[in-house]
Amino acid sequence: MVTVSASDENIRTSELVKIQSAVNNLPIFAEYDIDRMNVVSQIVFDLIEQEDGLDALFGLIRENLPERLYETAYALACDVAAADGKVAGPENRLLEEMRYELNIDRLHAAAIERGARARHLT
Repeated sequence: MVTVSASDENIRTSELVKIQSAVNNLPIFAEYDIDRMNVVSQIVFDLIEQEDGLDALFGLIRENLPERLYETAYALACDVAAADGKVAGPENRLLEEMRYELNIDRLHAAAIERGARARHLT
C-alpha cells in the first residue's frame, strides 16, 4: 500500500487515510503491530530510490507474505491507488508490475481493479 502511494512521488492525504483505515479496520491486520508502520514505510522509501529497489521489495513481499494473501495485497494496493479518484501512470505501472511479480491472474486483477474504481467514484 505504501509503495503504491509513493509511486508517483506525491503521497496524498486520501491515500494515507485509506492505508490507516485498512490497517485499523481489516481483520487481516488484527495482529499487526501499528508501530511497525514507520519502519516499513522507511524501508519502502529507501528501496524505491534504489535502481533495483522494486525487485528487492517484491522479493521481500514474496518471502514474508503467504501466497494466499497475494490477491488481498493487490486489492489493498488498488484501493490506495484509487483513493484520490484517479490512477495515474506511475501507479498503473506499479500495479502492472505487482500483477506480474505476484502472479495474479489477469481476469482476477481486472475484477479487483474494477471494484476499487467503483468504491472510489465521486
